[in-house]
Amino acid sequence: MKYVNQPIMKSDAMALVTGKPVYLDDIAPEDCLIVKVLRSPHANAIIENINTAIASKVPGIVGVYTYNDVSQKRFTMAGQTYPEPSPYDRLILDKHVRYVGDPVAIVAGETEQAVDRALKMIKVKYQVLEPLLDFRKAKDNANLVHPEDNWRSLVPVGADNKRNLCCSGCESEGDVDEVLKKCDVVVEGVYHTKACQQAMMEPFCTYCYMDTYGKLNVISSTQIVYHVRRIVAHALDIPQSKIRVTKPRIGGGFGAKQTVVAEVFPAFVTYKTGRPSKMIFTRTECQIASSPRHEMEVSVRVGATKDGKIEAIDVYTLSNTGAYGEHGPTTVGLSGHKSIPLYRGLKAFKFEYDVVYTNKMSAGAYRGYGATQGIFAVESAVNELAAKLNIDPIKLREMNMVQEGDHMPAYYGETATSCALNRCVERCKQMIGWDEKYPVRDMGNGKVRSVGIAMAMQGSGITNVDVGSASIKLNDEGNYTLSFSSADMGTGCDTILAQIAAETLMCDMEDIGVCAADTAATPYDSGSYASSTTYVTGKATEKAALGLIEKIKAFGAKMLKCDVADTDFDGKAVQNRQNGESVSLSDIAVASMCGNCDELVNTVTNSMPSSPPPFMAGAVEIELDKETGHVEILDYYAAVDCGTPINPNLARVQTEGGIVQGIGMALYEDVTYNDKGVLAENSLMQYKIPTRMDMGKLHVVFENSYEQSGPYGAKSIGEIVINTPSPALAHAIYNATGVWFKELPITSEKIAMALLNK
Repeated sequence: MKYVNQPIMKSDAMALVTGKPVYLDDIAPEDCLIVKVLRSPHANAIIENINTAIASKVPGIVGVYTYNDVSQKRFTMAGQTYPEPSPYDRLILDKHVRYVGDPVAIVAGETEQAVDRALKMIKVKYQVLEPLLDFRKAKDNANLVHPEDNWRSLVPVGADNKRNLCCSGCESEGDVDEVLKKCDVVVEGVYHTKACQQAMMEPFCTYCYMDTYGKLNVISSTQIVYHVRRIVAHALDIPQSKIRVTKPRIGGGFGAKQTVVAEVFPAFVTYKTGRPSKMIFTRTECQIASSPRHEMEVSVRVGATKDGKIEAIDVYTLSNTGAYGEHGPTTVGLSGHKSIPLYRGLKAFKFEYDVVYTNKMSAGAYRGYGATQGIFAVESAVNELAAKLNIDPIKLREMNMVQEGDHMPAYYGETATSCALNRCVERCKQMIGWDEKYPVRDMGNGKVRSVGIAMAMQGSGITNVDVGSASIKLNDEGNYTLSFSSADMGTGCDTILAQIAAETLMCDMEDIGVCAADTAATPYDSGSYASSTTYVTGKATEKAALGLIEKIKAFGAKMLKCDVADTDFDGKAVQNRQNGESVSLSDIAVASMCGNCDELVNTVTNSMPSSPPPFMAGAVEIELDKETGHVEILDYYAAVDCGTPINPNLARVQTEGGIVQGIGMALYEDVTYNDKGVLAENSLMQYKIPTRMDMGKLHVVFENSYEQSGPYGAKSIGEIVINTPSPALAHAIYNATGVWFKELPITSEKIAMALLNK
């Protein structure tokens, strides 16, 4: 193929590396009002009185707004398809503040200095209430995070605000307890993962203005333009028809920008004043008032026969959604649905879950979206099972891993229509030299080297929910415009979708112009999340291009005065097979602009009845200092089955980036609250993310399968790549120390203390 499965350079690469003004703060005009919010210093409090009189008199201040000035219509900030599973539990500003950082007042002014000064002059009297901070005690606690009667859940997900439940449920097949009783070996563990931050380079930012037609224009660094439009309209209590949402180049999202974190505040100010406004989060705000990963405690039981056949898996997940329920009902499902199905032939499984409210920062979407937490737990338990059985953990997986063609009861009953997981595991085994290095080697001087292994799966969009659309138009010079509403946030989807279009239309990449993510101009798309873009929107692009070819052939047949069944199209011209006559694409394009009633444009909307999982194996080699507990990653080997990689270079970068994020979650990124609900890690000085010095050497290969339902055999790659580092590193650290660590991050201090106690 000419473009698919080829390492094409990203279409915006040169603009980025040469520092062109492409990001939101580059393009927002200088006369924007600056918008900031006053944030609560208390984790749980009622505002008894708020005095804004002095703040309003600061020179340059245009408006100071409180809960008295905003709509009392509750909404969710979760960017999900309507009706959202996440509960409607927010107001733009609320009299009841529920975490340290919750918005109390909005200030808009001519300069940042004026706004900062006014924020200090707002006087607030709080009735401070006891915060509920321990998510293990939240369910059915008398202390309610959301006692209000106008709290709503639109979808039956087992939510009950009077029980502090955002979501609750259970799925099973067979009698897990009975099967586990008969197993020769049962491993039980409780695994705790914390609320990691996406730490994308560009903060949350939005710019708004009113256009000539009285429409509120929201330009935001977002993954979900259509969801933003609906959520902002609902929050402001105005029709969606009065709002247009677009995005500039996004400086990273990783799921954080699947939640409407910043948009409602400048949108409210602009709609109220008629003036352009912008809000740029500080890094501190990104850390304390954003949408991190859900903290989860995952309890796992795995039972097997003495020869290594896994018979049953039982998973219970307790998820902490924080003060609000964004993405709470949907993330938790992946902790079981993307971990249990890795193993085939189970006699029984059970997956039970509760998502609870607490008085901590609300969680949201983060790459891996619950699968990361569940896979850490289940893969760690399987590695412990291998140790108990004295079976090589790779051999144990080879005996039990899901295979192509398998029915997967715990994965929504779907079938593994494309699966190269066995080849991924074998490739990692070979690359790392597993047989020579497993489990541990003493290097002298108190240092040991060890290896660890893990597997993972994810999905390719949300089955029968996610929608991707693409529109392709033939222009009068014989080139094309491809329009879609997926958001390129550094993933390269603008390039990848253009590659699919160019391959199908048999034209040069330069002939595909891209118009993306504008609710007034591009067709509906759920947005860039759930690993859906390449699979769902990519398939829409392929179908749109194939349909346009048929329209071009029909138009060419009319010009050639022949039957369309007698024509062929080679990307440059339509030929009449009967007599060899042809008409060029450029002539067709020109002719279509004059005296024509059939525009040469084709739009396809696509939603998929399945979500074929990508698979991955990850193996790591570490050197551990037994005196200090320091872990140095030497090599990380990854083999990924994402079907056909549309762009191997971009797929490789996705994989490398996800691995580094997974390393950060496993070893460095800690989240701690004091007894007042104040988060300690409020900057990147305290919140440690890995640098190039911390990741070792990354080795990425692709073991291609072919997914028949995907565009050119492709599945997704965006999220799966973050899921193997945590269990693989925990496994390697066990092999080095003899200690299982079941809470992340596994810091040097924890390792040193464990070895000292041992």
